[in-house]
Amino acid sequence: MDVLAQLFIGLFALLTIILLALAAQRLLGVRFGAVRTLVAALAAFLLAQPVLGPLFTALNLPADGQLPDAGALGVLLLATMAMVLIPMVLLVLAEALVPPGSVPGPLELLRSVRGRVSRARRYSQITRIAIKHGLGPYLRGRGERLEDRPGKVRLARSLRQALDEGGVTFVKLGQVLSTRRDLLPAEFVEELGRLQDQVVPAPWAQIEPVLVAELGAPVDEVFAAFDRTPLAAASIGQVHAARLPGGEDVVVKVRRPGIGRVVAKDLDIVRRLAATLESRTRWGRSLGLRDLAEGFAAAIREELDFRVEAANMAAVTAPQPPGGAESGTESGTEGGPRVRYPAPMTALCTEQVLVMRRLSGRPVTDAAPEDGPRLARDLLDCLLRQILVDGVFHADPHPGNLMLLDDGALGLLDFGSVGRLDAAVRSALQRFLLAMDRQDPLGVTDALLEVVPRPEDIDEAALERALGQFMARHLGPGMDSVQMFTDLFRIVTAYGLSVPPEVAAVFRALATLEGTLVRLSPGFDLIGEARAFAGRHIAERSEPAAVREALTQELAALLPMLRRLPRRVERIASAAEHGRLAFNVRLLADERDRRYVTGLLHQVLLTVLGATSGVMAVMLLGNDGGPQLMPGATLYHLIGYNLLGISAILTLRVLAPIFRRRPESEE
Repeated sequence: MDVLAQLFIGLFALLTIILLALAAQRLLGVRFGAVRTLVAALAAFLLAQPVLGPLFTALNLPADGQLPDAGALGVLLLATMAMVLIPMVLLVLAEALVPPGSVPGPLELLRSVRGRVSRARRYSQITRIAIKHGLGPYLRGRGERLEDRPGKVRLARSLRQALDEGGVTFVKLGQVLSTRRDLLPAEFVEELGRLQDQVVPAPWAQIEPVLVAELGAPVDEVFAAFDRTPLAAASIGQVHAARLPGGEDVVVKVRRPGIGRVVAKDLDIVRRLAATLESRTRWGRSLGLRDLAEGFAAAIREELDFRVEAANMAAVTAPQPPGGAESGTESGTEGGPRVRYPAPMTALCTEQVLVMRRLSGRPVTDAAPEDGPRLARDLLDCLLRQILVDGVFHADPHPGNLMLLDDGALGLLDFGSVGRLDAAVRSALQRFLLAMDRQDPLGVTDALLEVVPRPEDIDEAALERALGQFMARHLGPGMDSVQMFTDLFRIVTAYGLSVPPEVAAVFRALATLEGTLVRLSPGFDLIGEARAFAGRHIAERSEPAAVREALTQELAALLPMLRRLPRRVERIASAAEHGRLAFNVRLLADERDRRYVTGLLHQVLLTVLGATSGVMAVMLLGNDGGPQLMPGATLYHLIGYNLLGISAILTLRVLAPIFRRRPESEE
């Protein structure tokens, strides 16, 4: 019997706790985590006796418990409200003092500890690499100031070796920095440029298992010949020469084994650092470091999947520019194709292996000085056409991704990072370039505000003046294109313009391209050549065939509207003539507006009801009249206590959404 009684009591207690949790969450009108709600209900159950005891003592209930029916009902209602109020108060206090997410749950805490340990090991490894290469004093901010060139060269070499040993993420960082001559001295740019084609290859013993696992057969069965010595090694993978059974020469790009886990840790470190800098520094917020870090992480993740690169190759080679190639693997200007791309062998491409036709040539850095201007001009024309006309462009045109082919043309390699632009953005960029060519500040401002989201409080007149001064300073002959990019980014940042990721990819590609063009042809006039491209593009669009096609498309879109226009004008005129012309304006037509107004009215109504109940409760508690229900309280007192409980419930209902940081919480 004792066991059954204890079981019954336990079930009753559990049911009471569940009912308290459901009632508290329902009355507050906010969804809380299950753990938090049940803990509050359990606390209310344990506090019931300490809370209700003084309450019943204050009411001076009779010893025999005999009350009139109205008194018994009022006391029961008051006790029930007091029980429900306890978890409601606890939940609102917890929401205000300990918002959801500020204290991790057990599983989240375990994952957090494991992540911290993993990151700590990676931090330790990176620190050891830096100290090994003599960069320890610079990490502590105590490095010596180097004024002489030999010292800068030594430091740049140490930095390059440390980045190379640090892994894929740091190699990619070095590659990006090697194109930013506006940020780094020439010694660092030159040394970091070697990361693009001088990465230590992985041994064949590590590469062969990857090939066998991905291709599903031994290497000698898939290929008629395979060179175990790599042609080149990059940060993501390395390239081997091979021949298919049909006799076609190909190159096989293999992803470095085991880099996925290391890259994931490094990207997590980069994202956390970017989030910290954006939340704590003004320049971090103005640059949008969190979005930049996410874009950098997404680009690297895409580069790790060679199936994406194969699809990117197909996307880049698909457009057929005027005067371009016949095979779909070339891009050209007048005089024939000048930039060619490798074609993927789709049947042999997997996540970690990419097989493509081989382009025969040598590194572009081996080009003769007299060929530099031509190669630079062809590369610039190719990339601008990809960005402004085709909408699919190579987003990482550094020297390591270029080859000088045997026939003198350029070969563009490594399509792991590709940008895409829709027609509206391409049109805005075209207008931006054409307005720059005309040195039209108003046109440049309008086009720029079409490319980037327009802030509500932007001073367009000041932006127009700043862009006009920018063009007057940089569009003259012999101007420095590096400083031009720097000043343009400074204007974008100063006026709070947020650059979308796809447009940021364009700027990043152009910044990389600028460094590549200078290496191909020192003194290359990027501004002049870009303006010449704009002129050629205008000429192409002004040809009779292009004008006729544009007019045909516009008329095709306009004709249906023109056909309906006379009938609609006649209806409007007839309604106006007979006095039946009316305008219908629907207030709050948007569902979101209706929800907002309804929620606002709901909160106001609850506030008024809660305040009214509280005032009425105080008035009734101060009135000694009414029937005497018990020795210490009259009917007015009992009603006042109940109204006070109702006022407290309504007040907590209003406060809960105010303290709520997130609409949902999963604990």
